[in-house]
Order: sequence, then C-alpha cells, then structure tokens
Amino acid sequence: MFVSLIASLGGFLFGFDTGVINGTFDGLYSVFGADHIASGFNVTAILLGGAVGALFSGALVDRLGRRSMLIIAANFLVISAWGAGITDSSIGFILYRMLGGIAIGVVSIMTPIYIAEIAPSRHRGALISLQYMAMLLGLLSASLSNDILLNLAGKSTELLWLDAEAWRWMFWIELFPAFLFLFMLFFIPESPRFLAAIGNRRAAHTVLIRLHGQKKAASVLARLNLTLPFSHKPRVADLRQSETGKINKVLWLAIGLAALQQLMGINVIYYYGAVLWQGVGFSGSDTLFINIVTGMISIVGCFLTLLFIDKGGRKPLLIIGSIGMTLTLGLIVYAFANAEFGLNGELNLGAYDWLALISANIYVFFFSLSWGPVIWILLVEMFPQLIRGLGLAISGCILWLVNFMMIRSFPFLLTKVGLATTYSLYCGFALLSVILVVRYINETKGQTLEDINYY
Repeated sequence: MFVSLIASLGGFLFGFDTGVINGTFDGLYSVFGADHIASGFNVTAILLGGAVGALFSGALVDRLGRRSMLIIAANFLVISAWGAGITDSSIGFILYRMLGGIAIGVVSIMTPIYIAEIAPSRHRGALISLQYMAMLLGLLSASLSNDILLNLAGKSTELLWLDAEAWRWMFWIELFPAFLFLFMLFFIPESPRFLAAIGNRRAAHTVLIRLHGQKKAASVLARLNLTLPFSHKPRVADLRQSETGKINKVLWLAIGLAALQQLMGINVIYYYGAVLWQGVGFSGSDTLFINIVTGMISIVGCFLTLLFIDKGGRKPLLIIGSIGMTLTLGLIVYAFANAEFGLNGELNLGAYDWLALISANIYVFFFSLSWGPVIWILLVEMFPQLIRGLGLAISGCILWLVNFMMIRSFPFLLTKVGLATTYSLYCGFALLSVILVVRYINETKGQTLEDINYY
C-alpha cells in the first residue's frame, strides 16, 4: 500500500497540472496579451505533451526501468511548475506546459505498469485504481488552491507574495507535491518484474521479499523464471504475430479501449458542465461549488471501484458503466433536442434543465465507476511482460491524441451540427462500448500477470 500510494502521487500531479490552468486565464491574458494563449493552446499543449510523453516512455521504459521513468517525470513536473509561473514569454509558457504534458504522459503510463508489477494479484485492481483516485483529488485540489489564492489576492492579476502575481503562485503551489513525489520515489524499489526481465534475479528476489515476504517471494520468482529473461530486448517487431506478421489483436483491442474512453465525451461533459449548471440558476461565480460537486461525484464512483474491482471483477463494472453512460447520454440528447436558443445565443433548456444537469452528473458517476479507472487496469493486464511497456505506450498515446481531438472538435461540431447531434455521437460510442466489452473483454481478477492471456 505504501509503495502504491507513493507511485500514485504521480496521478495527483497529473490531475493538479491539468486543472490548475483554469484559474490563470486572466493572468495569462494580462501578461501575454493573447486570449488564444489563455483559452486554447494552453490546454491543448498539455494534451499533445501527454501523447509525446506516452511514446517517450514506451521507448525507454524497458531500458531505464519503471521507477527511473517516474523520477524523470517528477523532475519534469518540478521544472514545468516553476517555469510556467516565472516566464514572461508566451512561447516559453507553452514550452513549459508542454514539458509538464510530457511528464504526465509518462506518469499516466508508468504508474499503472509499476503498481501492477509490484501488487499481489488479489489487490491489483484496487491498487492500480489509486492512480485515478489520486488524479481526481489532484483536480479538486487545484480548484481549491486556485480559489484560496484568488480570495487572498482579490484577482489573479494582483500581487501576492514576493511581488509575484497570484496566477504565478497557482503554478508554484504545485512545486510542493512535485518535490514530495520526487523525494519519496527514492524510498520505493524498482519493479521486480523489470529486474527479472533484465536478468537481475537476485535484486528481483530482494524486492519481492520486501514486498510480499519470504514465502510468497519464492513462489512469485519461480513463476517469473518460467518466462524470464527474454531471448532479446523488447522491440516494436514483437507487437506482430510471428506466424502471420499481422499486428497482434491485443494491441488493436487496447487501442480500441483507449480511444473509446475518450470518444464517449467525458472531457466535453466536464468542460460544458458549467453551462448546464448556469442553466438551472447557478452563476459563473459558483464555479468552485460546481467543481467540488463534480469532483465528489467522481471520487464516490472511483471509491466504489476500489471496493469492488477485485471482488466483482473488471468486466461487470465496465458493462454497468457502459449501460449507465448510454442511458444518461440518451437523456442529455433528449434534453438538448428540446432546447431553444435566445437572441444572444444563450442556451435555454426550459423544463429540461434539471434533466440535463442530473443526467450529466450521473454520467460522470458511471464513468468514474468504470471506464475511468478500469481501462488503465485492463491496458496493463492484457499485455504480456515482453511488450507491456510498448503496448501501453502506444495505446496511451492514442488516448491522449483522441482526447486532444475531442476538445478541439467540440466547438466545430457545436456550430455545424448542434448539441443534440453532437451528444448523439457520444451516446453512440457509449452503446458501442457495451458491445465491445461483452464480446472481447476477458475477466482478469485474481490472476497473476503471467497467467493472463489475451493472445
């Protein structure tokens, strides 16, 4: 638990680094004088950085190790948090944010791999889910931190401590958890499966004893010895089937899962959720309250996953989540189909305002119960040791790129086809996810990583 919690600090920084930007828009505009910096590329830069970081981790993970990659990411997060707050250049700001994106891309891949490879089978699902829970806490913490600093300064552009504007301190606050993450990483061991894979069985045995005790360590190492070390280092060619030369079906399945997690519109729901709240009478000044409610709904859903993922299994949670998201998205489509627009383009849902708001928040609950945390568990479990790093890096990169595409495409879809049609697309992908899970997902609860077979 201790080792998993330390690794999950990366997930906290993942959420914090993603959410902190929301309180800094006025400050960025005042310094850089370009609203596209405040409203556009500052968000997408971190998403593109995430895609780069995912691929970057895939190229190096089987050379440097899991813990070493997390240490590199922690250093990047420290530099990014400091640089984003100190820079007076829009280009410099984008580069620092891109560096932070690369770091959270690495963290999003390395944390679930690392936890999966150190965790006992009976608790693996819950321990990997800690990363997603930490990410949700990071998002909520960023909102609370920004609000406290805003109240202290009055405006994000006002000076606070050390004659620096409040918006700069919003980024610098991240230095505290970033330094803590970097420091604590030196107190956890390297993955025993990585050590065994590179032929260092003595070190692997030592780590296994530390994690599981003498008796359990011997049985785990004996199982590893049946499959390790490999006849060669992991390479891209290993992603192909040796008999046919075609890409392994497990990679296609992983890519499909990663893409569907984003195609169901979770981030659009988050970004557009404030408008739904305003539609039922909340003002723009109630942003903190809205973020807390949404954050707590997400945390409750993920907490239930922690409780039941290793008892009930991965597949039942995914089916429940997919059905729940399909139904709630369908209700949102119905509400939007009956909406009207005012003279100034404002959305008027009329009698359907509460239906849309409640449905959106129930959707968030079902996502956090299922596809949010569970997909990361499956992506780690379905790949064998030889291609785990490469496979998760590629599927993780696809996830980040689809995330980027969804955020950039929403304004276009909103103006060209309308809200009802746009959310109908998301509903269609949610329905597709039901079919994919029922037909292609195998249950993996309680199995060792070496026993799981998706080939």
